[in-house]
Amino acid sequence: MSGRSASAAVSDAIKLVLFDMDNVLCAYDRATRVAYLAELAGTTREAVHAAIWDSGFELLGDSGALEAADYLGGFGERIGYPLSLEEWVEARRRSMQPDRAMLDIAGRLRNTVDIAVLTNNTTLVADHIDTLLPELRPLFGSRIYTSAQFKTAKPDPQCYRRCLSELDTTPEAALFVDDLAANVAGARKAGLFAHQHTSMESFKQALSEHGLLRE
Repeated sequence: MSGRSASAAVSDAIKLVLFDMDNVLCAYDRATRVAYLAELAGTTREAVHAAIWDSGFELLGDSGALEAADYLGGFGERIGYPLSLEEWVEARRRSMQPDRAMLDIAGRLRNTVDIAVLTNNTTLVADHIDTLLPELRPLFGSRIYTSAQFKTAKPDPQCYRRCLSELDTTPEAALFVDDLAANVAGARKAGLFAHQHTSMESFKQALSEHGLLRE
């Protein structure tokens, strides 16, 4: 049997809860980011979106195919504006709002299990997380990982396995939480338990099934 179900009966087996970031620990509004970048570059939102996301350029950053400096330089070239690191960070920051309820649950979980973050992003996100989402550091410490540092991106099973190796945790001892079905499927293929985040209620139910949440 390959992969793992989020609803499998488990008791005291999970040692790590691994969280995605965007639309799990924070609400991410790409449109806000695109609008700010378009204003800086003096171009249209459609042009920015096409240059960065529709073109596949962002995936080059997420997968570590581009180092941070090359990613930032290429980003500016594509939108036709000499984008500074500070402006890139500010655009990203404006698009993120902490999910207080999810962060509260993460805080409760860390009393009994390890917690960490694995997000599909360039290393710039981890490097500047204290500006982007300062609520994460007190909860997760240094365990905030971007896919780029593992030279691949979710849903590639290697992304999860390399992250777990860094965390010294086996796949069967980890529960992964992501809003995207493809990333949940990738985690299960890598041998992790996984839950697709659609609501607070379903997440609490999944945690309860794993014996991780006690009211």
